[in-house]
Order: sequence, then C-alpha cells, then structure tokens
Amino acid sequence: MEWSIREIARSAGTTSRTLRHYDAIGLLRPSRIGHGGTRYYDEHALVRLQRILLLRELGLGLAAISDALDGQRDAAAALRTHLRLLERERERLGRQIESVRTTLDRMEGGEPLMPDEVLDGFDHTLHKDEVIERWGRDAYERGDRWWRSLSPDDKKELQQRQVDIATAFARAHRAGLAPDSDEVSAITRRHYEWIAIGWQGRPTAEQFAGLGQLYVDDPRFTATYDRHGEGTAAFVRDAMAAYAEREL
Repeated sequence: MEWSIREIARSAGTTSRTLRHYDAIGLLRPSRIGHGGTRYYDEHALVRLQRILLLRELGLGLAAISDALDGQRDAAAALRTHLRLLERERERLGRQIESVRTTLDRMEGGEPLMPDEVLDGFDHTLHKDEVIERWGRDAYERGDRWWRSLSPDDKKELQQRQVDIATAFARAHRAGLAPDSDEVSAITRRHYEWIAIGWQGRPTAEQFAGLGQLYVDDPRFTATYDRHGEGTAAFVRDAMAAYAEREL
C-alpha cells in the first residue's frame, strides 16, 4: 500500500511543505514520485514518519532525529530507544507536577517560594536543536546566556508578556480581523519585539517569517497557540509573514 503526500500530511496533522522539507534534508524519502511530481509513501516510510513524529514530540531536533534513525535500523532497538525517551519525558513531567504541587502548598500555607522548586522540570532548551539548525549556534548560545542571567521575576514577566500577546492574537482571530490588518500588525510588532529580546538581536524578515511557519509545522508550538483558540497558530503565522513582508 502507499499514500500520497497530501494523505500522509492530513493523517499526521502536518503539512506537505514539512514532508517536502524532510525529503530535502534526507530525513524522510518518498517511496516513489509519480506523475506530475507527486510524492507517494509506502508502509516503510509511514513507520519512519511515525518514529520522526514521536521523537519530535519528545523535543529532539531534526538533526538529532536523523542520527537516531540512521543509527537504529533494528525495529526492537528503535523501540527501546523510544521507550527510554518516553520514560525521560515522563520523569520530566513528574517533576513539573511536583513543582506545581509544591508551589500551591507554599502559596496556600503562606510559605516563601523557592526558585529551584518552582522552576524544576521546566526546560528552556527544548527547541535548542531547531534554533541551531535554522539560525546557527551563536543565536542559540546568545539567547541562552541571556536567559540564564535573568532573575525569576524577569523570567516570569517575559513569559506573561508572551501569554498576553498570544491572547491578543486569539482575540483578533475570533473577531475575524485580517492577519495583515493594522490592528493585527500592532500585535505582531509586540511579538517581534518580544522575540528580539529573547534572541538578543533583531530577526530578519526571512527569520521572522520562518519562525511563524514553525508555529504551524511543529505540534508543540501549534498546541501552545491553539490552546488560546483553534486556528490561532496559523493566524499568527500569516500575521508574521505579512509583517515580515511589509515592515522588515
């Protein structure tokens, strides 16, 4: 059996553009290319895509996924690798749960909060591989040094700013505003400035638009924005693309 790129993209909840990118970097080759250039995927490719999606959900970047898949050709060995990663993720989530419980207990008991307890299990390096792959190691290390230098209050303030911006995007989307409208452009400008702070540098038009596409291609980003309202991630992507074209 085999399926077209459109069918695979729909089933995986991703885009044909993402699958073509996977092909271009040698991560997921189609089983054949049919008339008109349409890519088709057989069962072997389907299983490989399943492993790719699993590893991406666990926080691995594309380079790390490629190394993992190329180095684990035996199915049982690959499943053992996946199991270890799942157990690691379960441990991290368990730490987050305990962190929230500790915070609630301390708040309700009137006890002082400790940063090491409140922030345990939260990893700002989750998208490290994607940042390095797309924009270079210097961009990641510059932002990483800056983030580590912030106080807990500064980190909380920046995180709240991002939530406020995402909420504003969701409201604009629900109101039926166009992504390139003046109102949405003002929100996107706030988003651009927020990103510039985190990057410790101002993204180019290509970088900003590319980041917007990542919000749709990467299910972790999509979930972050769509929890404010279904379709928000795609709306933000379109707003960022319009802003990049007009303002950057």
